[in-house]
Amino acid sequence: MHGARADEVIKRLKKKYPSARIALHSRNPLELLVATILSAQCTDARVNLVTEGLFEKYRTAQDYAEAEPATLEQEVRSAGFYRHKAKNIISAAKKIVADFHGEVPRTMPELLTLPGVARKTANVVLYSAFGKNEGIAVDTHVMRTSRRLGLTEHDDPVRIEEDLMRRVPRREWGDFSLRLILHGRQTCMARAPKCPVCILASVCPSKKIFFPGSSALLKETHGTP
Repeated sequence: MHGARADEVIKRLKKKYPSARIALHSRNPLELLVATILSAQCTDARVNLVTEGLFEKYRTAQDYAEAEPATLEQEVRSAGFYRHKAKNIISAAKKIVADFHGEVPRTMPELLTLPGVARKTANVVLYSAFGKNEGIAVDTHVMRTSRRLGLTEHDDPVRIEEDLMRRVPRREWGDFSLRLILHGRQTCMARAPKCPVCILASVCPSKKIFFPGSSALLKETHGTP
């Protein structure tokens, strides 16, 4: 049942979001890495405002590695948790310079050695910067929507990713994450999901919680797989 539901979810998401793209602005792998580190518990829109000036000042990993911590903290302050994020950016840059010749590494094991980089960040960089499907980036939107859709029962991002990787074909991993994020932002919001207009409502086991007495209407409006 999970496999059939996942197939239907993939099909409908592809139809609604045919060309999903990451919302974070970047021009190269290093900028994407920095933006993704900054995006933790912060909106992409806010991160893009922060990085607009940041990327003009810091062009290379060496630039970040040599940054004055107090200065970088103030430059990323509005992204929240600025001391921790500035520390991770500087530490990651130093390791990139020392171990990877100043270039962002292109494999999951290597990326995970960088301070501030867990699987979500690594997956974002690998897919959106290098076009590599090594896993599924699990952010808060993916966590929420995949649980509501019954594709996982876990709360831990790593366990959620494992469940999704078993149910989603590898060729779809990167785009599936981007599409589910868009769906979580536009329709399946945390507090008030828009079940009546949701393209996934008829295959969503959570619809009765948010949209009671909806079965007949959903079948008529959205169809059944």
